[in-house]
Formats: sequence, C-alpha cells, structure tokens
Amino acid sequence: MVSPASRGSNPTSSLTLPQPHDNPDPENGTHDEQNSHSVPSKNEKEAYRVDWEPNDQDNPKNWKTAYKGWLTLQLGMLALAASLGSSIISPAENAIAKYTHISPEVATLSLSLYVLGFAFGPLLWAPISEVWGRRWSLLPPMFCLGVFSIGTATSKTPAAVFITRFLGGVFGSAPVSNVAAALGDIWAPKTRGTAVTFYAVCVTGGPTLGPVIGSSLTVSYLGWRWTEYIEAIWVFSIFLLGLFALPELYSPVLLKKKAIRLRKTTGDQAYWHPHEDVKLDFKSIVTKQISRPLRMLFTEPMVTCITLYASFVYGLLYLTLEVFPIVFEEIRGYKLVISTLPFLALFVGVLCAMAINLTNQPRYMRIVDQNKGKPVPEARLPPMLVGGVLFVIGLFWFGWTAAPRYHFMLPVVAAGFIGAGFNVIFQQAINFLVDTYALYAASAVSANTFLRSILASAFPLVARPMFHNLGVGPAMSLLGGIACLALPVPLLFMKYGRKLRSMSKFAPIDDT
Repeated sequence: MVSPASRGSNPTSSLTLPQPHDNPDPENGTHDEQNSHSVPSKNEKEAYRVDWEPNDQDNPKNWKTAYKGWLTLQLGMLALAASLGSSIISPAENAIAKYTHISPEVATLSLSLYVLGFAFGPLLWAPISEVWGRRWSLLPPMFCLGVFSIGTATSKTPAAVFITRFLGGVFGSAPVSNVAAALGDIWAPKTRGTAVTFYAVCVTGGPTLGPVIGSSLTVSYLGWRWTEYIEAIWVFSIFLLGLFALPELYSPVLLKKKAIRLRKTTGDQAYWHPHEDVKLDFKSIVTKQISRPLRMLFTEPMVTCITLYASFVYGLLYLTLEVFPIVFEEIRGYKLVISTLPFLALFVGVLCAMAINLTNQPRYMRIVDQNKGKPVPEARLPPMLVGGVLFVIGLFWFGWTAAPRYHFMLPVVAAGFIGAGFNVIFQQAINFLVDTYALYAASAVSANTFLRSILASAFPLVARPMFHNLGVGPAMSLLGGIACLALPVPLLFMKYGRKLRSMSKFAPIDDT
C-alpha cells in the first residue's frame, strides 16, 4: 500500500477524510457530540496506512550494496564476538579446575553453561527484536555480555564462574539468534544466501578460533582470566562500533517512526501503521516465542528432521572442543597451544564450505526466477547432501587416524572435512527453514536454536567419559554411523518437500 504522501505535496489533496458535518441530517446523529466525527471507512483508513514507496531510500532493502555490505560486516562481527566467547575459555578448563579445586569434568560446565544460555536467551531477544527493533535486541545484550565476561574473569569460586558464564551465554545469544533476521531486513531473498554465508562463517568460526586464542593466553604470564578479559575487550569494541554505525533495520519499527513523523510534519493524525499497536507482553512471549516453536518442533516433520540433523552436527562442533585435547594433548602428548592448532583446520573447512554454498547460489536464483520470484526451499538442499557426505567422511577419518602411529596431518585434514561438512549443513538448514516457513520463519529458527543449543551444551559433558571408555576410533565411528543415518534427509525433502508443505498449517504453498 502506497501512503498518501506519494500522491502529491498535499497528503489530503486526492483523499478527504469524513468531516463532522458531511451529513447535516440531525436524525442520523451527526450533531451528537459523541459522534461529531464520522468513523473513517476501512478503505479510507487503509489509504493512510504508511508503507514504503517504490525505490524508497528509507527502506533498508533499497540501500546501496556497499553500505549493506558494511552493515553485514558489523552484524557478522557481533555474532563472531558472541560465538568466540563460547570456546575461548575451553583451553583453560584444567587451570580453572586447579584454581577452584574442582574436577576437569565439572570445569567443562564453564563451556556447557554458556552454550545452554544460547537456548534460553532467544526467548527474550526474539520478541524484543520484533517489537522494539534490531538495535535494542543486539546492542544492550552485547554490553551485558562484556560485563559478564569481566565477571567471569574476576571470579574466585566455581559458582561465580558458572553463573557468569551462563548469563554471558543468555546475553550472547542475542546476535547469534537475531543477526540472520537482521540480514533478511536488508537483503532480498535472492541475494540473502550470500549474506547468510558470511553470517554462518562468523557463528561457526568463533568456536574454532576460540581455543587457539584461549590456549595462547592460558599458558602465557597473563593466565586463564585473560581469556575473558580479551573477550570483553572485543565485545565492547564491537558494541561501540555498532552504537554509532549500526542503524535500525527492522521495517515495522522504521514505518512506525515514519507514521509518527508524518503526523507531526503534516498535522494530519490519520497516518498510522499497525506496529504502533504491537506491545511486548507475557502472553505473546508464551504463545509466539515458546509455544509455537515447540509446537512446530514436534508437529512439523520438516522442522523436526532438519532441526535434529542441524542440531546433531552443531553439537559435534562443540564436542570437538573436548575431543581434540584428548587426541592431540593426552594421546599424542603435544603441549597446550600446539594441541589447539588443529582447530584451525576446522576453520579452514568452514571457509571452504563457503565455496560450496556460494556455488549453489546462481542455481538457486535461476530457480527462484522461474518460480516468479518466490522462494523454493527444496533448491537449498543439494549442498546439504554434499555437506553430509563430507561430514561422515571426516568423522570416520578422524576417528581411525587419531592414534600416534599415524602422521599428525591425517586427523588434521579430517578435521577440515568435518568443518566443511558442518558449515554446509548448518547454513542450508537455516536457509531451508526460512524459505519454507516465511511468516513463521522466526519460530522455526527458534526451534532450531533451542534444540541445537541443548545438544551443544550436553555433548561436551559426555565427551571425556565416552572417548576415554570407548576409545577415539569406536566413539567417532558411533557418531559417524548416526551421521550416516541422517544422509537421506535432504533427499527425502527434495522429493516430498512440496507435498509436506501443502499439508502444513505453517507453510502453505502459494500457487498464485
């Protein structure tokens, strides 16, 4: 709907609202003080509904590509800061255990509780994002993440470490969960995949780079506390950048401000936007942010299967934070810093996955054009099949070359396969859910975020007992076998996805 402002300099030149005395007949009540103003008809009210004009430069989707790239970089750095915080402390677990007089297994909670915060934080940040806008859902939580990072750095008891880490995860979940939606505010569906590729690298790259940084700090004269001080410095730096350089991106909030501005500048109170009536309350949080995602998780086959698959591979990424030290530090006898360098192979794999994901983008754009510009979720799935194969190969390869009798490069290269497979699966799962559920995409992604965070917080806790009791080869083979069972998932949805969407209450097919 084009707002009346587009029709000329006088907003009311082509549309006059009903006047108090349009009908002079007193028998119709026009002179009754309580009805002195006729109520505008629905069509008249809709004519004053504020919306974007064609090529409106206030619309984030119409901003220059270079500027949108700059905003994407800022959003990616916010996500990177939060995801880096999850793993930067992992090499310090033994130091924390020694300082606080707890076992290394209990010290693993410093990692798991942070990731567990990722599961519950979005229940708050998602509704804030959809009511008050992206800035309010990103920048204040990032400031709090920096505060709690300092809190961890200054902790003297295990309880203080665990509580501050959990709260850090709750606030750090804001960019991890909301950046994808913010990218959708500025990029059109055809080009969104490229931006999401960068976002996925930041979300998955943080956990792979964190151990290398954390180990270097832990063995230096600075000690384990500086893993959190460095995290706080990085977080506050990105926060300050965003505070001055990141504008509001959420269109409903921008249109609400536009409506207020038009009423003020024209003096015409008829201008309005529906978002002015949207409020943040407990009922909406329960029904939209908790009930709906859980209902979709358990009643929507596509959400269930895709989320289980993506959550499994996401959990294994955090499992490696405990498995790599077992393989390279305990079994091979490397020192702490050297034993974390294989995480760089994971990161290289994550970067290589960009090539696979970006290669599919031109194909996807052609299919969208053939579908009259509408998203085609099934076209997202072929790379997921490739990623699944790479992931399985990496798991088995790593497990059976971990022993010291094999050259160290063999498990390192295998780690690259794991990283590449993981990132391809993770990104395409997000793209598939967003394309499939459109209006309810936030709920579908929330279901994915909730389950993957639960698994990612649990996997590190079981890693040491599992790999110490079964051995690296059998344990990895067990996980590889589960990954093999998930390989048909993209094939099934490529064949039956459209039929399932036609049966869904949340993802109906638009054949118009």
